Amino acid sequence: MLGPVKGIYYYLYLILDLYSRKIVGWDIWPEESSENASELVRRTVLKERLAYHKQPLVLHSDNGSPMKGASLLETLYQLGITPSRSRPRVSNDNPYAESIFRTFKYRPGFPSKGFEDLTVSRNWVLNFVNWYNYEHRHSGIKFLTPYQRHKGQANDVLKRRQQVYEQAKKKHPERWSRGTRNWEIEDIVWLNPEKVDNLPKEETKKLS
Repeated sequence: MLGPVKGIYYYLYLILDLYSRKIVGWDIWPEESSENASELVRRTVLKERLAYHKQPLVLHSDNGSPMKGASLLETLYQLGITPSRSRPRVSNDNPYAESIFRTFKYRPGFPSKGFEDLTVSRNWVLNFVNWYNYEHRHSGIKFLTPYQRHKGQANDVLKRRQQVYEQAKKKHPERWSRGTRNWEIEDIVWLNPEKVDNLPKEETKKLS
């Protein structure tokens, strides 16, 4: 993220739950460091009550030095989180990260010429996160909001949606040449599904 002066950058740290697409943690700092990443992970674990999570947690990240620093690795070890990193020299190893940052950069109002200061940048991201989590109908999760998926509301919402479609078809069958839209949603999420076709499937949540 560009700062107010050429050559000054602000660094967005963001943790995304791959299962729900919900942004569960974020912050912006004027520098990159393993200590900043560690602080964000600890805050996110407390806020999301992940210490009581029964399934294994994995933090997938790029290969930047902050993500490989001793401070972050020690924090992950203490919290029982397994580190995972993208393959070297593979730019599209995390399609979920690519997707959200594209949404971020093309959001109306994004200041392409840079943010005035750190406070302005944090306020902008705060508004983006609120919109993304609670209002954005995500095409990757059947047009649910990430919050609905994260809170376990998906099946109820999609069931009601299916009923609305079926009622509409009964009233106006001429509008449908086939069946109504399939509103079923998978409970299993893979980071790179083409690489795990032969592995046993487990329903898990990952942080990225």
